[in-house]
Amino acid sequence: MELNDQDALIVVDVQNDFCPGGALPVLGGEGVVRVINPLQLKFDRIYFTRDWHPQDHCSFSEEPTFRDGSWPTHCVQDSPGAEFQGDLHVPSDATIINKGTDPDKEAYSGFQDTDLAARLRDAGVERVFIAGLATDYCIKATALDAVKAGFQTVLVENGCRGVDDEGSKEAIAAMRAAGVMICMGADVGE
Repeated sequence: MELNDQDALIVVDVQNDFCPGGALPVLGGEGVVRVINPLQLKFDRIYFTRDWHPQDHCSFSEEPTFRDGSWPTHCVQDSPGAEFQGDLHVPSDATIINKGTDPDKEAYSGFQDTDLAARLRDAGVERVFIAGLATDYCIKATALDAVKAGFQTVLVENGCRGVDDEGSKEAIAAMRAAGVMICMGADVGE
């Protein structure tokens, strides 16, 4: 897939709490970094989303059932768990989109209640490539919202990991049905 100056990379939620040892780890979550870091070298425009929850976020539960409204406490603002995974290259001038900041709202998508769409439009972006965590939640929601916002959307499949295999397969099918193209990291920029 050849790139042009209307393309951008969106790196979704590659944070400590979603990697091994975190509060809500995705199996092999740290593995996305091996795809994302070299991918970044191919893009002039890169946007990093992160969960940035207040301490009293509505999704937190003392006895989590690992579904909407019942997650362990994770990615609390300014906590070590909310930091980007240590091996992920995040430039000092990176554009960071904080999501999930409203204590009363679940927010999986990087577009929900953020200025991401406006930033992309202002930069002349027409096509977005998406990679990060987790395929069946924040990746899916971000990709579907990117399509709704009018962006050509490409999922970098090997640059993502999901919470579970079945959920990830269903998420990829839903994204594909919505018009999201699927590629591998090595195909980008070739």
